[in-house]
Amino acid sequence: GLPQYNVGSFDPFFAKEVTQKRGGRNMNYRLKLKDVYERGWTMSHVTNFRSDLKNYRIKYSQFFPEKYLQGDYEIEGRLFDYPLSNKGKFNLSLYNYTQTTTAARRRRSRDGEGSDGGPVKVKIEQDGIGDMKLHITNLLQGRTVMENMLDGVINVSWRPFLPAVKPLIDDLVSTAFTEMFNDNFQNFPFHELFSQ
Repeated sequence: GLPQYNVGSFDPFFAKEVTQKRGGRNMNYRLKLKDVYERGWTMSHVTNFRSDLKNYRIKYSQFFPEKYLQGDYEIEGRLFDYPLSNKGKFNLSLYNYTQTTTAARRRRSRDGEGSDGGPVKVKIEQDGIGDMKLHITNLLQGRTVMENMLDGVINVSWRPFLPAVKPLIDDLVSTAFTEMFNDNFQNFPFHELFSQ
C-alpha cells in the first residue's frame, strides 16, 4: 500500500462482498462472494502499460505466476426447473495467469477540463490461464462422495468450458476491482505524480 496517499494493501486484496446477478429464460441466479481474499500481487509483474491521463484512463497487462482466491459463497436462483440455493466456501488457484485491466475515472466537471474525484470504473479481462484448481464446498448440498467426484471433474476438464463462463468471471472480477479502485483511488492526487 501507499499510506501517504491512503491506498491500502493489494496483497492480499480483500473484498467484503461482491454480488453478481443474471437472469434469463432458463437460468437466473444471484451469486454473493463474501470475505474474499486474493493473493499473488507481489509475485506479479506488469507486461504492458498505457496511460491516457488527459482522459483519466490507464490500461495495463499483468502476469501472475500464481494467484489465489478464497472466501465464502452464496447462490440463489433457478437452472431450468431446478432451484439453486446453496452456500459454502471456495478456493481458486490460478497458475501462469494473465489479465488486462482498464481503469477510467468518469468526469464530473461540466467544462470537460478535469475530474473532481469522480468514480473509477474498472474492466478486467482474463487473457490466459496456464492451469487452474478450483475447490467448492457444499456444492451438492453435502453429498461428499459426489462433491469429491465433481471437484475432480471440474479440475480436469475446465478448459473447454472456460469460454462460456469467461464473461461472467470477468464481470465478477471487474465489479470487485471497481470497488477496490474507488476505495483506494477516489481522491488520489494523480496530478501530483504525473505532469501533463
